Amino acid sequence: MFIQTESTPNPATLKFLPGQTVLAAGTADFLNAEGADKSPLAARIFAVKGVSGVFFGNDFVTVTKADDVEWDHIKPAILGAVMEHFQSGQPVMTGDAAAASGHADHSGEDAEIVGQIKELLDTRVRPAVAQDGGDITFHGFERGVVYLHMQGACAGCPSSTITLKMGIENLLRHYIPEVTEVRPVGI
Repeated sequence: MFIQTESTPNPATLKFLPGQTVLAAGTADFLNAEGADKSPLAARIFAVKGVSGVFFGNDFVTVTKADDVEWDHIKPAILGAVMEHFQSGQPVMTGDAAAASGHADHSGEDAEIVGQIKELLDTRVRPAVAQDGGDITFHGFERGVVYLHMQGACAGCPSSTITLKMGIENLLRHYIPEVTEVRPVGI
């Protein structure tokens, strides 16, 4: 098994490509080791000292490291953990744990606008963000403000504010006049 790695715009996060499907649908975001009990793969990666976050996409795993750790010191152990997992035959997610589809539900008078926002996010934004090892999902819409949740390499990325304001906000405002601003939310 050959696992490729790619850098991301976030220097604290690396993208690992195992050459096979990680999650068939949706994403999974693990912000700490305590939340990784639903995933044998995430648990293996968190066993590496210095790992502070794990994110799964369709065909990639992004790993975020602690600030006081160098990639040269932990990258080989992470590669080993990913390889061991896929060779073990264990599932990525256990039992009834399911990957998140991403977007928050929204109903009410703005349902049509929210549908347009989600469509643009799914077709224009999320594929590009996945290339960088992350995901951006719809969290809410209120009085012209779109609230988005950033995951994986996008969470804590130095360029995330520019991506939100100059990229996503401009795109949404261009296609949907009711959108006036985009703001990030933490979960």
